[in-house]
Amino acid sequence: MIPVTKPFLPPQAEYEKYLSDIWKRQWLTNMGPLANELELQLKAYLKVQHLLFVTNGTVALQMAIKALDLKGEVITTPFSFVATTSSIVWEGCEPVFVDVDAESLNINPAKIEEAITDRTSAILATHVYGNPCDVEAIERIAQKHKLKVIYDGAHSFGVQINGKSIFEYGDISVCSLHATKLYHSGEGGLVITKDPELLKKLAYIRNFGFNGPEAFAELGINGKNSELHAAMGLVNLKYIDKIIEKRKILTDQYLLKLEGFKASVPLWNKKGSKNFAYFPLIVESEEFLLKCMNFLQSHEVFVRRYFYPSLATSLPYLKPEVMPVTDNVAKRALCLPLYNDLSVEEVDMICRLLLRVQNN
Repeated sequence: MIPVTKPFLPPQAEYEKYLSDIWKRQWLTNMGPLANELELQLKAYLKVQHLLFVTNGTVALQMAIKALDLKGEVITTPFSFVATTSSIVWEGCEPVFVDVDAESLNINPAKIEEAITDRTSAILATHVYGNPCDVEAIERIAQKHKLKVIYDGAHSFGVQINGKSIFEYGDISVCSLHATKLYHSGEGGLVITKDPELLKKLAYIRNFGFNGPEAFAELGINGKNSELHAAMGLVNLKYIDKIIEKRKILTDQYLLKLEGFKASVPLWNKKGSKNFAYFPLIVESEEFLLKCMNFLQSHEVFVRRYFYPSLATSLPYLKPEVMPVTDNVAKRALCLPLYNDLSVEEVDMICRLLLRVQNN
């Protein structure tokens, strides 16, 4: 059986070394020494100014919205994981969907300005599959209309644009460190900002708003993460470059073996680096996609319609909206298996199966 993804696990003995020290300290959470060390190492690896290690990527989004004190409407993308939109609603704001660009699959900056009203407070854009948005265009629009910008970089660990971390763009960027991600801490997330005052506010929010043992500075939640998760993050960080290298090899093999396959891949931002977090294909029709899925599954190969259906049509707490490009792309987007343990031979087999569907 070949799943669509599988978490990277480091040598067990390396993780157990951290567990031994955790047992000795008996300090399991509340930003212990491993959580603090992970933050420092991630800042150095990603080359960002400020960073917080939090519970997960969804909480990271909720913290970002709260820290920026957003109200009213937030312009966002319908082609993303549900947490991008649900976080907006959860924090009492109204998501306003803007269609995506047909080639990059990211939010279309040309459509953003048309959607701005006197109630718009921010733009929340997703770097889909880790592919950087048109951050320059979004920044120009945000400055012109005095809007805040949050980037959902759940897929974007390690990606750079214009020679610096993708997380350095916008007022706040977030990242997911969920077990299925390129780099993970089992469960976890990151909040990144260039603004030291905003970082301070986010740090208060992460810890119930506490400012000392008997005082409060902010309305807060429990956004902290544990030493057990931090230990996983510290071990996995040692392997991240090798993980990306392996994923590149697998991605190149897919591209080579699927050269005659009738499908396209999203157009990557020319100024951005790649982290090979996913291998998405946009096939010619939903009918053909379903044929491919069923045939692969009959051979114990599991793929994912990521993202389907469009968030603009599928959420029970929002009125359905037609987004022509997103509605079309969401029906034809398919992510193939990609993970560190996947072999080149298995990629070859998956490609042969896909080509067999096409040729029959």
